[in-house]
Amino acid sequence: MLVGMTTNADSAASAATPAPADGKAPRRRAPAGAAVLREEVTEAIRAAVFEELAAVGYARMSIEGIARRAGVGKTAVYRRWRSKRHLVLDLVSAVAVQGLPAPDTGSLEGDLRLLYEVTSRALRHPVAGQIIPDLQAEAARNPEIAEALQKALQDGQQSVASGIVAAATARGEVRAGADPELALDLVSGPLYWRAVVVRGPRLPKDYLAALARTTTAALKAL
Repeated sequence: MLVGMTTNADSAASAATPAPADGKAPRRRAPAGAAVLREEVTEAIRAAVFEELAAVGYARMSIEGIARRAGVGKTAVYRRWRSKRHLVLDLVSAVAVQGLPAPDTGSLEGDLRLLYEVTSRALRHPVAGQIIPDLQAEAARNPEIAEALQKALQDGQQSVASGIVAAATARGEVRAGADPELALDLVSGPLYWRAVVVRGPRLPKDYLAALARTTTAALKAL
């Protein structure tokens, strides 16, 4: 699914107390009223956002619903994010920096098969299957969400796909000078079409193996 969230650097300001007469290092204490943002609360809120998105969609999602699902008060959410839009933008943008594992099986077909297996598992997750289409619809109305979603779904995948093609080129499996944009479309396009657009209940038996084999042949023909 959409996993691997980065964490915010939550910290409270602290003030130094005067140095004691014995010369020991002064103890630092948070000023009165400072809010210390506990990481376990932040993670609970993040998890609740995905669950709430899957349950009710972006349009009906509310800070109240997120807080209730996370088991915290609304204030805990607002201390971390100004609005549900900022919250979703933060989480979706975080997906982009995580990326996918870079396969290194020693062959183009093997690398593609492993990439497709990992990506397929993520895209077939029921929560992701509900969240991605909903955010895609919202992206048509909200340029900020559109940009964040593009980075999450495109940039990480392209980085891994480019690495696979580059490694295959170095091994002589793909012709040097092959059209890089076409190569990336061939690698990433079919699975996303099947998982995100067609959205069948499950992939046909041996589909990923056949897709890796066919994509390998297409890349070698570039």
